[in-house]
Amino acid sequence: MLSENALNAAKAAYDIEAECISEMKKYFDEEAFSQAVALLSSAERIGAAGCGHSGIICQHFAHLMCCIERPARFISPAEAVHGGSGFLQKGDVMVFASRGGATKELFPILDICKAKGVSVITVTENLDSPLAKSADVVLKQYVNRETDKYNMQGTTSTTALCMIFHALQAAIIEETAYRSEQFALIHPGGAVGERLNKKGE
Repeated sequence: MLSENALNAAKAAYDIEAECISEMKKYFDEEAFSQAVALLSSAERIGAAGCGHSGIICQHFAHLMCCIERPARFISPAEAVHGGSGFLQKGDVMVFASRGGATKELFPILDICKAKGVSVITVTENLDSPLAKSADVVLKQYVNRETDKYNMQGTTSTTALCMIFHALQAAIIEETAYRSEQFALIHPGGAVGERLNKKGE
């Protein structure tokens, strides 16, 4: 059996992250969010980049976009400066995720986007950061605290980032009139595919 401290820490994690998502609504900027949805809904291609935990969640975001037929890919900050940013063309959209908004590895990609005419959406907690000030649209990320006792692991912050990306997908589905029949075609696998492709339903 776990120690009392470990059990309490585990249960507290639920409360910390639930509080974070609830509080995030206070920072929901309808105008900025609408601009982001408009850009993502009309872009021919979407790129996403971040480092560490933010980068991992950006990979999830790229997959979310592909699932609603918005062609997207995660662009590794390391690969971006070695040709990977060639994926992006004028009129496309690049999404940066950086809690502090000053992830230096993303700056070269930002410069490339500006030179190529690629719109930039930055998701960050720091609206005065370099990545925020250089973006076309900024979405506020709110984090109360991480779940570990040292407040240092990327836990609640990744949940907050996921929530923003999930909200974007939900809105884009509505704005683009995306239908379940479309998803059934590209997702024939697994239990979801079986349910969507079931005859007579």
